[in-house]
Amino acid sequence: MALALALILAAALFALAGIHLYWAFGGRWPGHDEASMVEHVVGRTRGMRAPSLASGVAVALALAAGGALVAATLVSTPWDTALKVARWGLFAVFAGRGLATYVPPVFRYAEGTPFATLNRRAYGPLCLAIALGLLILQL
Repeated sequence: MALALALILAAALFALAGIHLYWAFGGRWPGHDEASMVEHVVGRTRGMRAPSLASGVAVALALAAGGALVAATLVSTPWDTALKVARWGLFAVFAGRGLATYVPPVFRYAEGTPFATLNRRAYGPLCLAIALGLLILQL
């Protein structure tokens, strides 16, 4: 079970990294132009622009590093203890982001945007699912 869970989590994190690279290089899905993409992915509409190349690549690299941390559970290394500590940090990030979805003031700025709905139905639950998977893997 741990093998399958690690593979699923690593694949999910690498896929999310790929989506962020897509946005970094100008991709507009799930919108059709920059404004609609921002409404779906960020939630702000007044003066908000799509994430820059640098910020998109930075997030993609962080997600890919998370995928590598999860994949590292599949092999034994001299750094197993440090990797486990790092995975607890990854768990905290995803648990915090997932829980923030349901704390009213955090995403209040996005009320009335497609992001607000996507955040409640997809982004938040996905973060919580990743956090739960990391917790199971860690224990």
